[in-house]
Amino acid sequence: MAKFRKFTVGVVVGSCLGLWAGVNIGKGQPIWANPFKQRSLAQQASDQANKMLKDAKRAVRESLKE
Repeated sequence: MAKFRKFTVGVVVGSCLGLWAGVNIGKGQPIWANPFKQRSLAQQASDQANKMLKDAKRAVRESLKE
C-alpha cells in the first residue's frame, strides 16, 4: 500500500510540473515562469514584430543564396 501511495503522489506531482512546463513552452516563455501571468498587449505586439523580423531576415538570406 505504501508503494502505491508513493507512486500516486509521484504521478500527481509529475503531472502538475509537466503541465506547468508544457504551458510555458507553448506560450514561448521560460519553463519555470508563471503560466498564469498575462502579458501586456505591448509585449505581445513586440514579440510578434520580432518574430516577423526574424522571418523576413531568413527569407532575404535564402533568396540571396539562390
